[in-house]
Amino acid sequence: MGIFTALPNDLKEVDVIIAGGGTAGCVVAGRLAEADPKLAILVIEAGPDNYNRTDVVNPLLWLSHITHPERNTHHYYPASKSVHLGDRIPVVSTGGLLGGGSSINACMYTRAQRSDFDAWNTPGWTADELLPFLRKLETYHGPTDAPATHGTSGPVQVSSGTFVNSAVEEDFVAAASATGYPEIVDLQNLSSNNGFQRRWQRWINQSGKRQDAAHVYLHPRLQDGKHPNLHVLVQTRVVRVLFSESGEGKKASGVEVVPDATWQADQTDRAPKTVTARRLVILSAGSFGSPTILERSGIGSREVLQRAGVEVVAEVPGVGEGMQDHAAVLTHYKTNLAPGQTCDEIYSNRVSVASALESGDKRLGWNLVDFSGKIRPTDEEVTALGADYKAAWDRDFKDKPDRPLALAIFVSGFFGDVTVHPVGQYAGVVLSLMYPNSRGHVHITGPNVEDPLDHQVPFLGDTGDIDLKSHIWGYKKTREIMRRTNMYAGEVPLCHPVFPEGSRAGLADAPIHGSVKDVEYTAEDDVAIESFIRDRVATLWHSLGTARMAPREKMGVVDGSLDVYGVTGLKVMDLSIVPSNVGGNTNSTALLIGEKGASLAAEYLGLGSFK
Repeated sequence: MGIFTALPNDLKEVDVIIAGGGTAGCVVAGRLAEADPKLAILVIEAGPDNYNRTDVVNPLLWLSHITHPERNTHHYYPASKSVHLGDRIPVVSTGGLLGGGSSINACMYTRAQRSDFDAWNTPGWTADELLPFLRKLETYHGPTDAPATHGTSGPVQVSSGTFVNSAVEEDFVAAASATGYPEIVDLQNLSSNNGFQRRWQRWINQSGKRQDAAHVYLHPRLQDGKHPNLHVLVQTRVVRVLFSESGEGKKASGVEVVPDATWQADQTDRAPKTVTARRLVILSAGSFGSPTILERSGIGSREVLQRAGVEVVAEVPGVGEGMQDHAAVLTHYKTNLAPGQTCDEIYSNRVSVASALESGDKRLGWNLVDFSGKIRPTDEEVTALGADYKAAWDRDFKDKPDRPLALAIFVSGFFGDVTVHPVGQYAGVVLSLMYPNSRGHVHITGPNVEDPLDHQVPFLGDTGDIDLKSHIWGYKKTREIMRRTNMYAGEVPLCHPVFPEGSRAGLADAPIHGSVKDVEYTAEDDVAIESFIRDRVATLWHSLGTARMAPREKMGVVDGSLDVYGVTGLKVMDLSIVPSNVGGNTNSTALLIGEKGASLAAEYLGLGSFK
């Protein structure tokens, strides 16, 4: 039947319902349809179809989804005002179209570390047990010193795309080396750490097209004529899971859906409709969608459910709790790069997207990222950050040498309102903490999808300000790397702290000639950096952990088979199940959860497990 925007009258019952058409959901749907074309599968996605959209398939245009929110390719989740963030009301967004985040992210191929998976403490989910799935999903075209850790025949292509800044790479390699960080051949082999990698690989094929989960796993099976029982319903919200009584208690029997108000505001028939699942319901609506669907379905904390006016089906207190993210701060620098070496020509419309498409501009198959690193402070730097910081470091990092404190991402271009800056070529640095101590939550406040959410972001709220101290260290470290590049021509003032008058840490407005010495910071300078970080820290769009895979008594929501506690016939398969954070961008982990989850679902359905 393909893709449709309203529930057909003759589609009232299927075998499997997948609530959420994001990264993991597309993987699960595609793999199950491949395993058994007779299996009737319905994917329900709140956002629109993404098929062959110019702003999706061309990786360079990923930033346009953030700078032009009217495109409606994100779901937006405002949070409570935070005293830790300069009394801001932060907003977190997630992918709001078919393919989810994989359709609009920065395409950075970044894997978790071996110790991340092992720390999940769940049989079947150790690094050694997950490696076959990591290999299965990819065809890796990049450099490596550990070929056995990468896949060679998977559906997702990993390559350099169609554009590489070789001169910029060389510049960054030299600057990072001068600050004590070596060049590492492959930072995605699950073990390497504390260095930088040139030719950072991308979720882009060698022809320059984005490798999002919908285009890779779902659309081919919707269009090949061999999977007539695979259906996709877009622009539709899942309100709740429905349950029936069985010999084992409450069994998921279907879902209730309504048209999505963003896309179907003029829909006259807004009455809820139901679809029956004969065999299995899978939630794959992400770290905001899955826990809130669970709560509207009566699964969660008794206190939260009663306050929202929802009858309790199963008391599972961990639902919506323990939210984590990668807290990030962005800074910008002026450069002497040529126009063709950054994205600024296209983002400022000096070169239109239309003309770039017409001319076959190679930059369209680029994500702006050529050089990044997984980094840690030295022992001396840890000690200098204070006794509390050292105690936290010894607890979380000392005996895990593969754990990076931060991901440092260097981008060739300006991320923001180009009208407020002179025409030129810029470079940006995203410094993101990989394992912040802060935690947040998301809960419903009422039984309907339109009811506001109780949302607290996991940024800078930890005891002892350990996360803040890490950000201050990261700002100083990445600034020293940029100051040692040949491209450096000073800082962009609006994108840096306001240092006290006469400070030696004051911003520059020109290249540095001669030898470069580290900036000297005073206590007053650190206060300025702290204020800047509190005002600017934001999501890296990596929310996870709100339906954790852990024992129920430890605030877990699902077990190692991804079954929801207290009911049957209901699984969760997305980043919400991740028990603890990972040392890299989360798209790889979302794809992995899709592959592993598809195997678990196939086993449940009697199709055998996948390897």
